[in-house]
Amino acid sequence: MAYDSKLADRAFAIVEEADCPGVESCKMFGGIGYLVYGNMAFGILGERLIIRVGPDDYAEALNRAHTAPFDLTGRAMKGWVYILPEGLQRKESMRHWIRRGLQFATSLPPKPGRG
Repeated sequence: MAYDSKLADRAFAIVEEADCPGVESCKMFGGIGYLVYGNMAFGILGERLIIRVGPDDYAEALNRAHTAPFDLTGRAMKGWVYILPEGLQRKESMRHWIRRGLQFATSLPPKPGRG
């Protein structure tokens, strides 16, 4: 599945305004992923964001509007949620989720050779 390039442009603008060092993008799982020093923060698959919230905040994130479990293999990945297109219409909502993913990835130690 390809990713929505307009959504990627909007995400990139939010990343730039967040001024988070070490962010890079790469194509993965048919979409695009955004990593902080090698740790996945969020991605785009089709018209949905994939946000890494971590296992401790997973249940709370799923209780929010316009979210769904992230599932590529038939089994949901705990700590990761989809944000459905309805939840991405307002910039404030999209900004919230992207910053949340960046914050989680920033809390992790850099991957070797990445920071």
